[in-house]
Amino acid sequence: MSALTYDIKELENRMRASIDAFKRELQGLRTGRASAHLLDPVQVVVYGSRMPLNQLATITTPEARMIAVQVWDRSNVIAVDKALREANLGVNPVVDGQLIRLPLPAPTADRRNELVKQAHKYAESHRIAVRNVRRDGLDLLKKLEKDGKMSEDDHKKNSAKVQELTDRLIKEIDQTLSTKETEIQKV
Repeated sequence: MSALTYDIKELENRMRASIDAFKRELQGLRTGRASAHLLDPVQVVVYGSRMPLNQLATITTPEARMIAVQVWDRSNVIAVDKALREANLGVNPVVDGQLIRLPLPAPTADRRNELVKQAHKYAESHRIAVRNVRRDGLDLLKKLEKDGKMSEDDHKKNSAKVQELTDRLIKEIDQTLSTKETEIQKV
C-alpha cells in the first residue's frame, strides 16, 4: 500500500497470504493419516549443503498410514535416512534399497491433544496477522481523512469494508481450524 492510496484488494491479498501460510502450517501437523507434506520441513545434508527432501526423492503415500520415500541417487540413501531420523517426526524409517518406508503409528490421545493445541497456536498467530493488516488499513484511512484526501463519510464506509473483510477472513481461519481439529481427533 502506498502512503497516499487506499486499496482494499491489497489489504485482502495481504490477509489471504496469512491464511495460505496458516493452511500450509496445518498440513505439516501429523494427524495419523499419511501426508507427503509431513516431510516438507525435512532438510538433508548432501553434496556439501542442505537440500529439501523433495529435491532428492519422490514422496508418496501408498497407504493411509505409510509414507514412501523413493531416493533418486543411491549414494544419498544414508543421508536421507539420517535426516528423517533427526527430524523428530515420531516415525521409524525402514530402508529397503533406495526406498525408505515411514510407517505412521496412530497418535495417542495425548499426542492428539498436543496437535490440537499446536493448531490453535498457529490459528491465533494468523488471526493476529490478519488484525495487523486491518490496523494498517484503518491507520491509512485515518491519515487520508486527516490529510483531506478522503471525506469522513468515505472513511467510515471504507472502515466498515475493512472490518467486514477482517471478520470474513478470521471466520475462514476458524473454520479451517475446526476442520483440522476434527481430522486430528477422529484418528
